[in-house]
Amino acid sequence: MSAKSGIALSTLSKIEHDRLTLSYDKLYQLSQRLGLRMSELFAEHALDDATPMVTARRSIGDMSTAVRVETRNYDYFYLCTELRRKRMIPVISRIRAKTSEQFGDLVHHPGEEFLYVLSGRIVVNLEFYDPVTLVEGQSMYIDSSMGHAYLAAEGCEEAEVLAVMSSGDEELINSLLSIHEEQKSA
Repeated sequence: MSAKSGIALSTLSKIEHDRLTLSYDKLYQLSQRLGLRMSELFAEHALDDATPMVTARRSIGDMSTAVRVETRNYDYFYLCTELRRKRMIPVISRIRAKTSEQFGDLVHHPGEEFLYVLSGRIVVNLEFYDPVTLVEGQSMYIDSSMGHAYLAAEGCEEAEVLAVMSSGDEELINSLLSIHEEQKSA
């Protein structure tokens, strides 16, 4: 695995024993070198491409089993990652960015998005609408291809939201992870 992935044997050992997690760069490198989609790295069982899609799936998860991706604006916790080829991507996000300048360019990705504020207050900036402030218990549904950004509202250090992104595109997870990489390098 070390030779095929280009990741040191000692690093792989630390990962296997939960003493180290891979950065987005290393996860992307691993998926590319193994010829897999990013979502396939998180799947527990391999599926043959000829296998028909199962319609009765389930996944039980919590924050301790979530895959965490940190960016300068958010901490993302991807839930139920063992399911492959999902059309919905559930994510708990902790929002730290407070201004549009701090956030950077609006985010665009395929599909639609549902957002529910778990704690704190957020400002939702949208490409074609005036900013909207949402408080705990409020929600919003948007077209994700429209530019959008979620900011912690004034006086709120950090907000936590549940976001569910959906798309007919089986590569939605790769689109989302590439956005995280762009945010990190910006």
